[in-house]
Amino acid sequence: MRFVTALLLSPLLTGGLRAGDWQMAKENAADAQRGIRFAKRAVCGWLDQADPKTGLIPRNLQRDWYWNAKDAAADNFPFLLLTAQITGIHHLEQATAEMLATEQRLTNRLDRLPDDFLFDRQGFRDGPYRLDDLIFGASEYAKDGLTPITEWLGPGPWLERMRGLIDDIWKHAPYDSPAGRLPSMSLEVNGELLQVCSRLYWMTGEARYRDWAFRLADDYLLREENDILKRTRLQLDDHSCEIIGGLSEAYVLAARTDAERWKRYRPAMHAILDRVLEVGRNRDGLLYHTVNPVTGGVINDDLTDNWGYNYNAFLTVAEVDGVERYRDAVEFVLGNLYAYRDYPWEGGGADGYADSIEGAINLLNRIPVESAWDWVDYSMNVLLARQGEDGIIEGWHGDGNAIRTTLMWVLWKTQGITAEPWRDDVALGAAPLASGGVRVYVRSGYPWRGRLRFDRPRHRDYQHMPLDYPRLNQFPEWFPVEAGARYRVIQRPGGQKVVSGRDLYRWNLELPENGEIWLTVTPETGGL
Repeated sequence: MRFVTALLLSPLLTGGLRAGDWQMAKENAADAQRGIRFAKRAVCGWLDQADPKTGLIPRNLQRDWYWNAKDAAADNFPFLLLTAQITGIHHLEQATAEMLATEQRLTNRLDRLPDDFLFDRQGFRDGPYRLDDLIFGASEYAKDGLTPITEWLGPGPWLERMRGLIDDIWKHAPYDSPAGRLPSMSLEVNGELLQVCSRLYWMTGEARYRDWAFRLADDYLLREENDILKRTRLQLDDHSCEIIGGLSEAYVLAARTDAERWKRYRPAMHAILDRVLEVGRNRDGLLYHTVNPVTGGVINDDLTDNWGYNYNAFLTVAEVDGVERYRDAVEFVLGNLYAYRDYPWEGGGADGYADSIEGAINLLNRIPVESAWDWVDYSMNVLLARQGEDGIIEGWHGDGNAIRTTLMWVLWKTQGITAEPWRDDVALGAAPLASGGVRVYVRSGYPWRGRLRFDRPRHRDYQHMPLDYPRLNQFPEWFPVEAGARYRVIQRPGGQKVVSGRDLYRWNLELPENGEIWLTVTPETGGL
């Protein structure tokens, strides 16, 4: 449909939009441009350090010159790949796609379970493998590495790699339990598997993933001897907090597919969340590192940077069961967050800031609190300042987490819209409108021909989830466009037309040197 020219400042066409909406979009574009430059420089910095024979990146740049599943694959590589895909930079896409293929060709040790691959010998360490280590590495890679890729990109070789890892973890599960064989006795590993198996069920519809998720959840929520509240140590930091989020995902699974099991899970699920609220948080709602749920004592009063990961479970259960006190607890902590602008998360390292900001962004997508958004911007300035001239942030696998959170921040600033190719001179930002639309600003320093890619309801289209519940390793949806819906696009310079959402998934643009384009996109309920 051709453009219909119009006076673009007319209240009829702009919906009475304020000049401040344009200004917000432009300011967000400047922030997003900083973030995309940060992410791409980090990717290039790490690719410069890749093993010249394999193209795989090392665990860190100080001493561990090898690729491993639980660190290099789980925490760093996926966000190199996602940066490449989000920016549409061809050579980065090629390098990271090859890395995914190479690690499967070289690092699988037991069926599809990977082991450490040493660059100096181009092979594994001497001696037999340890099954617990293989299962731990594979669970980390699946949950922290392949899950976020699949959350953003949908099906692809990353999904097949994730399925292979999970299938072979359960194939070799070594531990007996009343419910059947289990892969691990670790809260961390079993929490990760609860998350991944729940999502694999939604994505594939294959019953074995639901059965495995329920086998684990039954063991923690229905077997009194394994009640985590009877342990004298409950770590709300990573390396244990995964179990709370994992149980909440199995809880959604039960609520939507097995009503009787959901009822049986409810007392234990609520008891865990209630006890965390009773003994696990400070007066402002931030969570302690470790507590004793039996006595109520605080074992480690450092505030965990994974506070948001735990609160995902509260918001999830609040949504499933309609429990307002859990939602109120999330709103309370977000309302107090700004007072912690300079808190040294996890000792003040970039990874601690990245995890804390990630948790906040995910929750703010559901419960927007203005002061907490100010905290996010303030903390992101701290994080971005950690990057060196060579693009490296701190020189270990945690750099990937900084890239991940920066991408999340950028996607908030653009309302999930990306540019292809997203060159350094391209500034893209957006501002949400109360009417349900979005204001978009694009600028290019040099002539640019490319496209904007609007987001879609990925939780439904890619994950096939019945609801977009809060979960770790997701990229929140800000302005998801329905493929079959109609949208009015007002473009300056240009005009206006009504298009399908499918058209917005690949919206072609061309800008001259120092060119600007302004768009207003709103859902269309009637004709022109």
